[in-house]
Amino acid sequence: MSAFDHQKYRPAPRVPAFDRQWPDRDLDRAPIWVSEDLRDGNQALLEPMTVEQKQRFWHQIIKVGIKEVMVGFPSASQPDYDFVRWLIDENQIPEDVTIAVLVQCREHLIEKTFESLVGAKRAIVHLYNSTSTIQRERVFEMDREGITQIAVQGATWVKQYAERYPDIAWRFEYTPESFSSTEIDFSLAICEAVMDVWQPTPENKCILNLPTTVEVAGPHHHADQIEYFCQHISRRDSVIISVHTHNDRGGAVASAELALLAGADRVEGTLLGNGERTGNMDIVTLAMNLYSQGIDPQLDLSNPDEIIQVVQECTGITMHPRHPWVGEMVYTAFSGSHQDAIRKSLKHQKSDEPWQVAYLPIDPHDIGRDYQAVIRVNSQSGKGGMAFLLERDYGINLPRWMMLALAPYVQKESEERASELSSEMIRQVMFDNFTQEAPLSLADYQLSKGQREGIEVTLWQGSETLRLSGTGNGAMSSFTDAWEKHSGVKVGILDYSEHSLGGDSEANAIAFVQLNIDGQRICAVAEDSDTVSASLKALISGINKTLSTSKAAASRKDNALTA
Repeated sequence: MSAFDHQKYRPAPRVPAFDRQWPDRDLDRAPIWVSEDLRDGNQALLEPMTVEQKQRFWHQIIKVGIKEVMVGFPSASQPDYDFVRWLIDENQIPEDVTIAVLVQCREHLIEKTFESLVGAKRAIVHLYNSTSTIQRERVFEMDREGITQIAVQGATWVKQYAERYPDIAWRFEYTPESFSSTEIDFSLAICEAVMDVWQPTPENKCILNLPTTVEVAGPHHHADQIEYFCQHISRRDSVIISVHTHNDRGGAVASAELALLAGADRVEGTLLGNGERTGNMDIVTLAMNLYSQGIDPQLDLSNPDEIIQVVQECTGITMHPRHPWVGEMVYTAFSGSHQDAIRKSLKHQKSDEPWQVAYLPIDPHDIGRDYQAVIRVNSQSGKGGMAFLLERDYGINLPRWMMLALAPYVQKESEERASELSSEMIRQVMFDNFTQEAPLSLADYQLSKGQREGIEVTLWQGSETLRLSGTGNGAMSSFTDAWEKHSGVKVGILDYSEHSLGGDSEANAIAFVQLNIDGQRICAVAEDSDTVSASLKALISGINKTLSTSKAAASRKDNALTA
């Protein structure tokens, strides 16, 4: 592969000096949202949507709450024309929704566009022509005056045809296509010329749409272009400034967000970002950005899975699992330190305080997600993740020393499986490695009260029955006393924890013990119907581990002597 020749490219020219204010502003409201899914999104598909697919997509857009919808290019596409007629003839447009249609500056196309809208209550006619230096010089071979005349003539035709249909509430929109690559003074001049034809007023505003038709610079550069334009356009109170950002450099959402800071009122985009080349601005992402900052996006995004399903089935484009905000895995933590921070933060989070959970910028419940997928355990995970899953699904609260003891076994299991572990698998790993039910098992016990508590305990050891007795400060110390009297082996209880269970566990209680037996530190766990029984079973399990170890060591010694 040859090295890149970066010298054949030039940086975008800077915007002329002006009173830049957007870096010091904060967003405090949602923009006017415009869906381009049925036009810009549709024309970018390998197989454009059928009328039926467009109808389904339309219903989803309306359900989300978008009030302005670009529905197609009816003068250039028969399916688009038919779709517009379906919307009007079948009374599919809600009272508070306005449809928009796109058209070039050609009279026969403008005439057919207006014909397609007969019977609508209101509509936006969106006129455009290309204005950038490259388009002027290499595509149209025209100077600024010639390009401006195209726009003025188109605007004149639009106004004249609108007068033929006075019963429709018209709004006009003009786009200097390739605004991002057009000299800012020419963008202003051609928009002024169009406004001179349309004569907008504060009561009947026109829309000036300023796109990054191709994203050629950073989002800060686009913000400068927008603010410069807003400061220098005349009749600002009679104009709605709209932006339409593309994602060629990966900055479509950032460009739109900074454009709002710079003075834009309206944003055109698509649900989940489908569009030409690398895509359009993602409405869901920008809306969620606002939401995460405490701003009502004025959209219903409570069921993103439904949005995803409709978009995928209508466009044939599968969404990435790490798509911002709504991807399948965006609220999932595999990293051990992340898991631990999430688990601890959730314990502190109160319902009546602002959301403050590490690594979760919003509460997944807000968009219909639950905590089932927040923490998942694989070989890269740590103590916090497995503890979270056991607590969430089984009500098991691991003491820290048990977390440390269990973690290597969970990691080993995940590495051997080469996959993540479910809470059920983690629970099984814990009991497989920290519970040993032979050679000893608990048959029965009786506790007695006095100056010191006493225990009478019956154990099974294979077919043999052992009856032991001891005293202590409680059931566990009484049992260790009984075992020392029987075996001569002292069992020291270094730590223990027990609690009742909820979740999906069939038992009512669980107990963890950390023992010192002949200098060997042992951790054990057991479940039972009550905490005393669970504690005794955990003790016996720990003793069983030493008995098994001693038996194995003796066997190895005998084998060595025989050899």
